[in-house]
Amino acid sequence: MLHIVLHHPEIPHNAGAAGRLAVATGSRLHLIRPLGFSLDEKHLRRTGLDYWKHVDLRLWDSLDELRAAAAPAAHFHLLSTKATRSIWNPLIPLSDGDYFVFGSETRGLPESLLQKHAQTTLRIPMPGEHARSLNLSTAVGIVIYEALHNISSQS
Repeated sequence: MLHIVLHHPEIPHNAGAAGRLAVATGSRLHLIRPLGFSLDEKHLRRTGLDYWKHVDLRLWDSLDELRAAAAPAAHFHLLSTKATRSIWNPLIPLSDGDYFVFGSETRGLPESLLQKHAQTTLRIPMPGEHARSLNLSTAVGIVIYEALHNISSQS
């Protein structure tokens, strides 16, 4: 099982879309507080439609709390436009059980986390010269399907 981690998400639509993706891929969705919305918010329910009741959802007060609860050998990959290593790098193993951590829509992940975990921070290649970033739910979709493809290629 893959793990989608949204660190301080702000927009209910993106969390709803990530929840739908989690159901579609058999992944678990982890939300790190504070959230910029209520889990009862109609936008979240509308985006997730009838999927939301099937989302394998976990709520955490911090990334450290999630890390402490994860299996000792679990790999955490932080995603950032500031990373130098690409998710497409064949030397970066993506495995079943991995956690993919995405930052908030307006701020991304805190600089302190990126510095502390520089060796496990990845980026999605964006060859378009004017692209700065992708929508959070789009980025989650790209990364989770890349991981699934990588895992299925290893079998």
